[in-house]
Amino acid sequence: MTTPTPASPDASPELTDRGPAEASSSDRRSIVLVFAGLMITMLLASLDQMIFSTALPTIVGELNGVNHMLWVTTAYILASTIMMPVYGKLGDLIGRKGLFIGAISIFIAGSIIGGLAPGMTALIIGRAVQGLGGGGLILLSQAIIADVIPARERGKYMGAMGGVFALASVGGPLLGGWFTESIGWRWAFWINVPLGFLAIAAAVLFLHLPKGRTTKPTIDGWGMALIAVAATCLILFTTWGGNTYAWGSTVIIGLIIGAIGASIAFVMVERRSPEPIIPLHLFAERNFVLTTVAGLITGIAMFGALAYLPTYLQMVTGKNATEAGLLMIPMMAGLLVASIGSGQVVSKTGRYKWFPIIGTLIVAGALVLLSTLTPTTSLVVIGCYIALMGVGLGLGMQILILIVQNTFPASEVGTATASNNFFRQIGASLGAAIVGSLFTTRLTNLLAEQMPDTGTALPRGENSLTPAILKSLPEPVREVIIGAYNDALTPIFLYMVPLVILAVFLLLFVKEKPLATRIDREPNVDLIGALDGPEDGQTAAPGIGSPQTSTSR
Repeated sequence: MTTPTPASPDASPELTDRGPAEASSSDRRSIVLVFAGLMITMLLASLDQMIFSTALPTIVGELNGVNHMLWVTTAYILASTIMMPVYGKLGDLIGRKGLFIGAISIFIAGSIIGGLAPGMTALIIGRAVQGLGGGGLILLSQAIIADVIPARERGKYMGAMGGVFALASVGGPLLGGWFTESIGWRWAFWINVPLGFLAIAAAVLFLHLPKGRTTKPTIDGWGMALIAVAATCLILFTTWGGNTYAWGSTVIIGLIIGAIGASIAFVMVERRSPEPIIPLHLFAERNFVLTTVAGLITGIAMFGALAYLPTYLQMVTGKNATEAGLLMIPMMAGLLVASIGSGQVVSKTGRYKWFPIIGTLIVAGALVLLSTLTPTTSLVVIGCYIALMGVGLGLGMQILILIVQNTFPASEVGTATASNNFFRQIGASLGAAIVGSLFTTRLTNLLAEQMPDTGTALPRGENSLTPAILKSLPEPVREVIIGAYNDALTPIFLYMVPLVILAVFLLLFVKEKPLATRIDREPNVDLIGALDGPEDGQTAAPGIGSPQTSTSR
């Protein structure tokens, strides 16, 4: 039974003297304003991850860096992956508002570097700096929602956040295509500046969060350094292996040893650290382990497939960048409907286990269908396959985060969310890197085998091949290149299906625990409002206008 903590004698009269209706109305307005700011930030982060998909072929072609194309994506994902656990742990220790504003500021700085980039090196550096800030944008937004909304009500908000990702999944490629063909691809960076300042303004004005622990925090510096080394070695290994360096080369073997050694050292350090960046006791929770592994696999499939679909659509179907962006609308529709719909059902019924299971099965089916694409497949059929992928992702993506957050108390929700997102991002990094590496290697080999038969050389070499150049080539040469792009990418979709089926199997063992109806906090943590008033027979959730604190879940 939950026992309310008596109101502090120093409580503000402004809060304690209001009637229930007035307090509830104020709480709801506060939640709406906070949520609006978080949605802007989610849009900023999600848009940036997708906007380069249609612009990328032109960007790397103009900068003469097709052979470094996957680094434009990988640099961002790697940097954001490394920073996620840092933001998560520091948020729990010192509070999230300052970190949130700092992350947005770093992201803006990276966008400026990328917008001014004269070549591929500067472009990749800009993307890496963006990642250092971007690692906190989505993560802190998810954790902040857990600060103010009880788990039972959180489903519909998490579903709306999934809808933002859906919007970005189409708006990003569409904007990237429009920028590329009109005012220039550099606006893929410049658009982040006004959006970033708008997000900062919203955070400063509306975001009033718990301040974290009152004791002096202990920073796990060694843990942060070791996890960064392990993640970097892992991503470089998957990026360079079989492409830049042979699988048996000294560099690749060194990276493997570095990843394993840093991971072992990380575990040893975390066992002794007073404030571990990823506490090992998280892995004692079955739901955390199962959803984290499933999320990692989902990350591989999602980013492995979606990162290169717009490029495929341009090079194989002959559509321009804007049209390729429009062809991603079916995915947005599927993800948007599934994400918001599943969130509403979860909040209404409290049942959630089967959504990610069904969603992951649908993703597996969509990958099988995408592997059957040919240069002659109609755009309607391609759109249906992409929509199916969106439905699958929408049913499971945000629910997995909700399961993790419902497993741990509020004092650890940031760390738990960050740890889950970290491994999902590892999956995203592996997906983008492995698919990119396989795709680039297969494409290079196919072109090397088939181009001599045409008796025509590419004007500026394969590293500078763009959709515009492809259209200018003679028909026989164009057919060879289109066929090479199709045959290089589509089989890779099928390779990922067994992994996704494994995720389905793991999710069957998730235990459906009741969703918490109040936010559990330590007594020395300042509070912010929850969404709803008390249910019949229950104590009100702590919040704006409520000086009570729940002492149990």
